[in-house]
Amino acid sequence: MAQGRVGAAVMLLDRGEPAGIGMDERFPMASVFKLPVAMAVLRQVDQAKLSLDQNILVKKTDFVPKGSYSVIRDQHPDGNAEISVRELLRAMMVVSDGTACDVLLRMGGGPPAVAGYLKSIQVNDVVVAVSQKEMYGSPESQGRNWATPRGALNLLRALHQETSLSQTSRTLLLQLMAECRTGPKRIRGLLPPGAVVSHKTGSLGARATNDVGIVTLPDGRKMAIAVFVSESNAREAVREQVIAEIARAAWMHYSGH
Repeated sequence: MAQGRVGAAVMLLDRGEPAGIGMDERFPMASVFKLPVAMAVLRQVDQAKLSLDQNILVKKTDFVPKGSYSVIRDQHPDGNAEISVRELLRAMMVVSDGTACDVLLRMGGGPPAVAGYLKSIQVNDVVVAVSQKEMYGSPESQGRNWATPRGALNLLRALHQETSLSQTSRTLLLQLMAECRTGPKRIRGLLPPGAVVSHKTGSLGARATNDVGIVTLPDGRKMAIAVFVSESNAREAVREQVIAEIARAAWMHYSGH
């Protein structure tokens, strides 16, 4: 059905072991990499190195290219816009704004700072090596930000736990992820209406159709899920259906209905 590589991992948070397929294979993250960027930035907010309300000057040189989605670029074509860290986070996580991502990545110390943060919370097999602008610069760069499904699951587990961020930062990020407007036909696609899904998608055409997130089950338990579809010859609608069906199967397994 997927006509390509599929990797998926799912588990109940707080208990149990992950299950899935291709859990230790590497997949290009595409915009899923904005999740570890957001977590690393919020750690710096927790440490008072950054403030949610401080304004950042976004210049024209910060803009991602036209092929990469950016409301900030489109609304401020001449640059020189002052935007708060809070609003940059919202743009990055809710509508997957590439310019917001690159500005936050730069303010947070770049890929080395994200790598250091991931190491500090003991998350392996999630690698942020390039910015959004660099990722779209060449086909070779598109695979440099990668994750395994198991690694993505561990990142979600770290987000769920209080050791990764303060309660305030975790609540903010999970709320922004719950408001995510991209990929409504992926993890959310076949779940019951009203199901609470805090997620982040990633897309690179046929090269990557991804979604990772935390789903609240009917009894209040939390389910982490990460699905990556790569190198697929199927239409986007089919790739998204693969993700939706895996999410529905996991929901039915853990909730019993």
